[in-house]
Amino acid sequence: VQLQASGGGTVQAGESLKLSCEVSGGTVFSLNDVGWYRQAPGKQREWVATVTGATTTYADSVKGRFTISRDNSKKTGWLQMNNLKHEDTGVYYCNVNGFLRNLEEYDYWGRGTQVTVSS
Repeated sequence: VQLQASGGGTVQAGESLKLSCEVSGGTVFSLNDVGWYRQAPGKQREWVATVTGATTTYADSVKGRFTISRDNSKKTGWLQMNNLKHEDTGVYYCNVNGFLRNLEEYDYWGRGTQVTVSS
């Protein structure tokens, strides 16, 4: 099983980025929950957003600007980030869980993708 996070980059304040997180491997049966977290330089990792089924939740700092989604058929989750601010800068990590074909549950963390927003 592999977990690939991508989509980070350097943008100007007010611009947008879309992060993706794909689970791949023949043993993966389902992608259930997707969470995104971020860690700014010198700070602890913080929760950004989660999608569980049809329910999405967001940290207050990103509410109204970020949209989380997932597609079980593609085994992929996304984080659409609009109107980015300098304080959104950090390394973004995805956390995914679901079931393997042998019905074992999995819970994986991606390596992280850097988002830099210049003001």
